[in-house]
Amino acid sequence: MKPAIVYPQATQDVDVTVIHEVKPIANRGKRKKKATPEYLSEEEIRRLFAAIGKDVRSQAIFHVIYYRGLRASEIGELRLEDYRPALGRLFVRRLKGSRSGDYHVTESERVALNRWLRERGKNPGPLFPSRNGKPLSRWPIFELMRRYCAKAGIAAEKAHPHALKHSCGTNLSARETDIAVIQDHLGHVNIQNTMIYVQIANKRRDRFAESLAEGGWGKG
Repeated sequence: MKPAIVYPQATQDVDVTVIHEVKPIANRGKRKKKATPEYLSEEEIRRLFAAIGKDVRSQAIFHVIYYRGLRASEIGELRLEDYRPALGRLFVRRLKGSRSGDYHVTESERVALNRWLRERGKNPGPLFPSRNGKPLSRWPIFELMRRYCAKAGIAAEKAHPHALKHSCGTNLSARETDIAVIQDHLGHVNIQNTMIYVQIANKRRDRFAESLAEGGWGKG
């Protein structure tokens, strides 16, 4: 017969505390704030269009980029059939996951587009074809933007087409308080992308109020 195995009994003298190694928390640092996007004021927009002058195609391109809040590459996505002059509507095809949609164009866009159509003709294809008939790429638009901004006396850091998209959002936010309307206009899926323009517009209002107060506006 095998002897019984006797297990030692735990007593109060036995320390059963388990010590876990505490690892130092990595110092991730503070998140960097996103830089405020460059945009053109409404007065600078007027100067830009004036600098473009009588170039019918450029007037149409830059009117659509600004008033629709498009990326330069999205101009090449527009087809002739997307614009219906009789209705004054344009179907906008957006990239990078943004929402496409059908929109009423402004009177300024309509005038510029109708002038361009008379010069372009009615052949099907891209609304803004390149010399070889293919959709216009973004690179010529970048070059044109630099040229026209220099002519208009607009700062070089604003001389890129994406500044026009930012300008659209910012200048709309100064006029419209319904953020959802601006979100839809710009094709944003995430409303946080729209909020940046509201914040810029609010800062502009605050600066304007401060300048008025300094000038004696509203004092009794």
